[in-house]
Amino acid sequence: MSQEKELDPLGSARQMFGARLRRMRKAKGWSLDVLEAKVPLSKSQLARVERGAYLPPEKLPALLDDLFGTEGLFAELYVFACREAVQYGYGLLLDHERRAVGIKEYAGVLIPGLLQTEGYARALFRVTAARGEAWQEEQLAIRMARQTVLRGENPPHHAVLLDEAAIRRPIGGPAVMREQLEYLVTMVETPSCVIQLLPFIYGEHGMLGGAVHLLTMPDNRTVAYEESTGNGTMMEAPDRVQRHVRHWDRLWAYAMRPQETAAFLHQVIEELPSSTASPTDTAPVDPLTRTTPTPRTDAFNVRHATLGGKSES
Repeated sequence: MSQEKELDPLGSARQMFGARLRRMRKAKGWSLDVLEAKVPLSKSQLARVERGAYLPPEKLPALLDDLFGTEGLFAELYVFACREAVQYGYGLLLDHERRAVGIKEYAGVLIPGLLQTEGYARALFRVTAARGEAWQEEQLAIRMARQTVLRGENPPHHAVLLDEAAIRRPIGGPAVMREQLEYLVTMVETPSCVIQLLPFIYGEHGMLGGAVHLLTMPDNRTVAYEESTGNGTMMEAPDRVQRHVRHWDRLWAYAMRPQETAAFLHQVIEELPSSTASPTDTAPVDPLTRTTPTPRTDAFNVRHATLGGKSES
């Protein structure tokens, strides 16, 4: 029988998580085989968690706290382990999301991380960095753990302004995209979440180019996080934050209402090729000739009459 490797609990939050897990397991007199029967991870995965070589799925910390009666210890260590595994700016976003009472987002290119399905997120991590499978799984675990903020007892109110471009690009292929869009339909209007779609017909606007998060904190202060490819910037200066707030409020006023958004999502789902069809089996849809719902067409005319055809930015 091979000797277990000595652990360094001070090396990182992930190593402390693993060291505490091993200590609690041995205090119970349990082998890894016994623990495997109590949690949804394999023996080899649990061994890697104990060594600090694997960031576990977001459901494991709460299960461990229940098993060992540790009153949130593993949940707290998991938060720090996730924070260590991301870039500094992104880590600030995660920290503010956990404490926010309200979250407004503009998503110009991709589905927001808080609403991504596992398949959609996995497809993005597979192509956005030249990293190995272990890194991809780690980032996926962080992404799924991030979403738990919306499922707590007092979730923040989440308002998402979704650009049509984000739902048109078929990330991961038809099956993955269908699952993602169907999930969005379920989230269009819930007690804590509202999604409104900004159609292409709206044209140019002051938030084109990336993603923006507006987070209202318990002290009623709002901060902004501006995200682009590979990096993000947290902004607290009132003038910079208010510029994003004004753009977001204007776009929200002209976006499709939730019921219209749901109808539009259903149509995009219907346009997706079947998961078994090859690219040659389905002719591309011409964006100039396809039939699409045209709700709130008056918004386009009113908006341009108000602005006199000038850019908002």
